[in-house]
Amino acid sequence: MLKPEWSQFIDLLHKEVVPALGCTEPIAVALAAAHAATALGQQPEHIDVKVSGNLLKNGMGVGVPGTGTTGMNIAAAVGAIGGKPELGLEVLSQLTPEQAEAGHRMVADGSVEVSVAKDSPLLYAEVIVTAGGHTARSVLVHDHSNIVLLEKDGEVAFSRPVDEMPQGGLDEKWPLTMAAIHEFATQASFDSISFILESARLNEAIAMEGLAKEYGLKVGRTIDENIRKHLMSDDVSTLAVKLTAAASDARMAGVALPAMSNSGSGNQGITCTMPVVAFAKRLESSEEELARALIMSHLTSIHMKHRLGRLSALCGATVAAAAAGCGIVLLMGGGLEQIDRTIRNMVGNVAGMICDGAKTGCAMKVASAVGAGVQSAMLAMEGIGIDRREGIVEDDIEQCIANLARLGCDGMQEADRVVLDIMVSKKP
Repeated sequence: MLKPEWSQFIDLLHKEVVPALGCTEPIAVALAAAHAATALGQQPEHIDVKVSGNLLKNGMGVGVPGTGTTGMNIAAAVGAIGGKPELGLEVLSQLTPEQAEAGHRMVADGSVEVSVAKDSPLLYAEVIVTAGGHTARSVLVHDHSNIVLLEKDGEVAFSRPVDEMPQGGLDEKWPLTMAAIHEFATQASFDSISFILESARLNEAIAMEGLAKEYGLKVGRTIDENIRKHLMSDDVSTLAVKLTAAASDARMAGVALPAMSNSGSGNQGITCTMPVVAFAKRLESSEEELARALIMSHLTSIHMKHRLGRLSALCGATVAAAAAGCGIVLLMGGGLEQIDRTIRNMVGNVAGMICDGAKTGCAMKVASAVGAGVQSAMLAMEGIGIDRREGIVEDDIEQCIANLARLGCDGMQEADRVVLDIMVSKKP
């Protein structure tokens, strides 16, 4: 069985579920800097970076791969010096120690300036590089790899239209619904969806790295140690939290391994993937069953993030964990009714978790969200679900998702501003 719209679903997956090395906000700046430096044709002497407040928020405290440090300034510096723009979100995958050291010198010399762009879209980066009397400029908008403008000495070398990015509410042109996702995940041929298993391979490799070494807050590793001490049980729920948190620990600390991202976020890709992998291991599911559950999870996250937007005042891990819960339901033999309940349970539980930037502490939020996602799925399988009498939950699942998006896009605008103000006002 092959429906015409399913090709759109596969295209969406190939577009939104892609490998990314490093947290995607500083990587977006590194990519823009790499494009600008390439247009300049020589190593920059000075770099001026302007980013949206949301991009700055998510890039201030997270590790940049290959540098041993954090921040937008070092991301821009190493992107310009050693980045490979043709590699997209893996722009820093070939960075050498010498290039990283040169980037550190640029930052130490005050040759990299970062500021907030006024009245910009939620996801925006502009990088201006100068050297030898020449200047080049790149602009990235709406998507972590969407370069829309390249200039050298004021002359346009490349440009593309900047499309509006609708957020919140219902979009009649959007092809996905929860019912359509479920139908595709359960009825598409295995051959057409088996590519999604690569997300399990990549993200499990990061999880194993996070368990093997001390990264960030060591959330996943600490859970593992407490299991060994018999202070925590080694059940499937704990395994799901442990693996996901360990992968987030490593990623937020800047591990030099690619993650399979979802909707522009590595942590969200990890959270869509690892709880489903954990349940598949303990349930001894087949590769096909795992693939179908991962399709359910990743497409649900893409669907919900389309409503909510790439960057939001709400923590994206909660959306990804809700999506993972839907994949878990599929592995446990549930159907669309249980999937709807899972999302309603998550919206009624952890919808208000704020995003206060990408950082090592994200592993704790990931762990909390995954725990809630597993609980939501378990309750849903028992016929238990929050209904429209409570809070922002709506029985119609598409309206329920739209309510969550309205909260994140409209209701949390002032919260987002306050979070950023607190973060940038901290004394060194």
